[in-house]
Amino acid sequence: MSPRTPDQQATMRDVAERAGVSPMTVSRVLRDDPRVAPDNRAKVLAAVEHLGYQRNEAARSLRVGSSRLLGLVVTNLANPFYSHLALGAESLAADRGMTVVLGNTAEAVQRERELVGDLVSRRVSGMIVVPAGGDHAHLRPERVHGIPVVLAARPPSGADLDCVLVDDFGGALAATTRLTARGHRRVGFLGLPPNVWTSAERFRGFSAGLAEAGLSVDERHVRLNLDGTAAAERATGELLDLADPPTALFTANSRLTIGAIRAITRARTTTALAGFDDFDLADVLGLPLTIVAYDPQQLGREAATLLLDRMAHGSDAAPRRVVLPTRIVEYGTRN
Repeated sequence: MSPRTPDQQATMRDVAERAGVSPMTVSRVLRDDPRVAPDNRAKVLAAVEHLGYQRNEAARSLRVGSSRLLGLVVTNLANPFYSHLALGAESLAADRGMTVVLGNTAEAVQRERELVGDLVSRRVSGMIVVPAGGDHAHLRPERVHGIPVVLAARPPSGADLDCVLVDDFGGALAATTRLTARGHRRVGFLGLPPNVWTSAERFRGFSAGLAEAGLSVDERHVRLNLDGTAAAERATGELLDLADPPTALFTANSRLTIGAIRAITRARTTTALAGFDDFDLADVLGLPLTIVAYDPQQLGREAATLLLDRMAHGSDAAPRRVVLPTRIVEYGTRN
């Protein structure tokens, strides 16, 4: 790599590539972090000299660890999953004397970018992000001034980041298998936008469960892009009004499950129901429900654990991925 001309200003990533280290290591060298190995420090400084890299003084002032704040960015605060995730992260942060700053993106990528920028300006020490889009390049270390970032519920794309996931595929597969084992051959699916990781993985698990029983997905019985309880209730009503309605439904989250319950109860059908995410009062409804359960607070705690560890030890280690297992819970009685 040859030296840049004045109108081709080198970036932190350029320095990292030439030095053969991570962008975070470059950031640590430039802020005189004593934990950087001497040989890495020498390589970074040589690359800085060779490329004529100029430090951004505004970014320099946003040093990691300059606050006792952790940022948490989620996609839908109306979903109880995210409040439980936040409680899990906050409990661990509080034990370390830190405060969590919460932001909601409503699944809007631009809003996420704005919130991340705001958290950087607040000099948070780290961020947990449930990403709204499929490209996470804006969360790379050099784009957030070296602030550690951990993703929750969705894996990284376009950035090497730690993440904590739920076994979405395995949980949906197990629940669908329960339905087909009871003799159901027309099984419908209520899902979120297909570009959302959790929705795609749960639909993939659902499809695999049908395939194991020698069945294929009937597109007439699939409804996607459902954004809440009311939409799920309408979609379920449409399915139940078909000439050959599904005898069972799989729902991709608890809000869709509740909408389906309302429609099934109103129609007074015996439609079987399986869904992802446990929810309050599921055990007292008296309805036969198959639920894919896990602990969203544990997801928050695991994400905070990864983040605090990354804050303490830097980013030289390879990105880590933690996958939380699911379990099947049966409510109500069945014939």
